[in-house]
Amino acid sequence: MSRAAPLWLLALVTFSGTLAMHIFVPALPLAAADLGAAPGAMQMTISIYILGLAVGQLIYGPVSDRFGRKPTLLVGLALYSVAGFGAVFAPEVHWLIAARLFQALGGCAGLVLGRAIVRDTCAPREATRRLALMNLMVTLGPGFAPLLGGVMAGDLGWRSVLVFLCVLGVVNVGLTWRLLPETGGNAMASEGLAVVRNYFSLLRSPAFLGYAVGGGCATTAMYAFIGAAPFIFVHQLHRSTDEIGPYLAVLILGVWFGSLLAGRLIRHVPLRRLLVVANLVSVAAAFSLLAVVLTGNLSVFNAVGLMFLFTLGAGTASPAALTEAISVNPQVIGSASGLYGSTQMAVGAVCTALAGIGDNPALAAAVVLSVAGIVSQLSFWIALRHAAPSQPDE
Repeated sequence: MSRAAPLWLLALVTFSGTLAMHIFVPALPLAAADLGAAPGAMQMTISIYILGLAVGQLIYGPVSDRFGRKPTLLVGLALYSVAGFGAVFAPEVHWLIAARLFQALGGCAGLVLGRAIVRDTCAPREATRRLALMNLMVTLGPGFAPLLGGVMAGDLGWRSVLVFLCVLGVVNVGLTWRLLPETGGNAMASEGLAVVRNYFSLLRSPAFLGYAVGGGCATTAMYAFIGAAPFIFVHQLHRSTDEIGPYLAVLILGVWFGSLLAGRLIRHVPLRRLLVVANLVSVAAAFSLLAVVLTGNLSVFNAVGLMFLFTLGAGTASPAALTEAISVNPQVIGSASGLYGSTQMAVGAVCTALAGIGDNPALAAAVVLSVAGIVSQLSFWIALRHAAPSQPDE
């Protein structure tokens, strides 16, 4: 096992990638008015960001397996900072969308490598516990991000949010350079062709694909609701823009409590059972939300309450799904982490885009979440049928 990296630093570089998405959501209406952009175009700054997170992770995983975690992470964080600087000065929405794409391509390095570094240094059960602990730290940021983003956009203008992200990227580069050890020694010993062969073996593995697709549908499907939230609360439920941040913070708090619960339950519940049961909580919440919308009983209380249950299940299932996925082939932990994360973000991007179809954002989001719930359960059962038998520490 390699020397352990500071968990707080891994959490910082990990949540920076998704923070840039959550913190900007409350600023969407203000940015749309300033740039003269339609709501659909502004939602693209979120969905294209998620897509960028998905594509970039396909690259960082195998590159880090071949050349090391630290140099790969530094390159990604530098791109995140430069693209953030470009977004600050966006004169129109298409410039902003492009800058956000490159910001995502840089930010996803932290998502891939933070998880890979944890697995580099731990056995599966301990990795799950540490990933759950890291999720606790990671979700504190996005949990308060909508609140912070709403305050900054309202008091300092929507561009102040982008300035903050740029500065955060620079700080991450400095801290990573000074404090992060290299943990990918075993993977770096592999030749490039071996890394490529192992990478493609993951794509042929029903167990890995089941965990990856199921994990995406169980977790990042919630972006369908997050992306539609400003329009659900403001246009359908007639609440003020200032209230969007607190409502979204409650949802992220569900992920936080789910991670806390996972860290406690992993000592007593088999990993794979925890994964399936936690996801069932999210599925039940999604179908309950759909029933509320179809019966015309949608309110702030039941929308936020049911989505809290959805994210609670997602937060509990997330570290278990991730650990199982990146443990399928220990020779390419970085590649597995990247491919898993890419699948997550691709699912999130598709769900966010689908939630923008039609003139009823609440109905669209509820349908997307319900379908994703069915797919996640089917995927997990496929993975469990093809996975290797559980080890004693799992």
